Amino acid sequence: MNLDELQSVQSRERQTDSLQQLRESFYEDAGEYIQQLREERDQAAGRAADPFDSPEVNRLSDDIKTAEQTVEALYERRVGKVVKMASLAAADMPTEEEGLTREERDLFDTLLNAIEENRDHVLDVLAGEASPGAVNTPAEAPQTGRGQNESAATDSASDTAADPTTDGESAGVGAADVMGSPDGDGPADVPPDVPPETPPEHESASGDQAASPASTEGQSDEEGGSETDVDRRTVRITDDVGAIFGVDEREYDLSTDDVVTLPAANADPLVERDAAEPLE
Repeated sequence: MNLDELQSVQSRERQTDSLQQLRESFYEDAGEYIQQLREERDQAAGRAADPFDSPEVNRLSDDIKTAEQTVEALYERRVGKVVKMASLAAADMPTEEEGLTREERDLFDTLLNAIEENRDHVLDVLAGEASPGAVNTPAEAPQTGRGQNESAATDSASDTAADPTTDGESAGVGAADVMGSPDGDGPADVPPDVPPETPPEHESASGDQAASPASTEGQSDEEGGSETDVDRRTVRITDDVGAIFGVDEREYDLSTDDVVTLPAANADPLVERDAAEPLE
């Protein structure tokens, strides 16, 4: 594992609508590589008279930040594809499920069970066999034809603690944050009960033109189904983020120079890691 491999994988993922096959331990391997860089930086800092002015320390710090951001952007792009794949599978449509990492396989199984359970509940309501309202999720998801969920993966891709020898590196987001490990506060990109085949209600726009969910605010539920209680931010995307799911249960495909209005809970983390800049 090295930085060139990570960037090559990210580039290939951008060029296709389908999931490229990755080894099950990909995120684990990426975490080990980033940890190796941290150890090399610590050693370089120990040798330097002034760690903050050491070219080697600064180079390694840049490599660490680049690796973390690359893995995160890759994950966010792939997770949108996993969500779509789970929706298709829940509708008994053929899907290619090979090449998922351990973490992505766990996400796929969780989404599939949630969609199928939600669909069964809706059908029971229509048949008069259940009361309307939220699905009463049992402590353990029911077994489907694809088997029960495997236990949630505990392997995190990296330790996201900021290093005292790094000037400003805390702005970087590690892969552990992306995977939502106990050590990170990664964004909840995917709501647990995504309905099947939910059409995206947003298209990104480059340059000075913005096409965003803000245009649907104020409409009635029948016209747009907007969530007026969601605080929003208008931002310009400064890095290829890829597909994410907002807290408003909408899908956003974010590319560089897109101007878009996002829920604050999704926009603020992007601004904090320099993947977006506020416009208001």
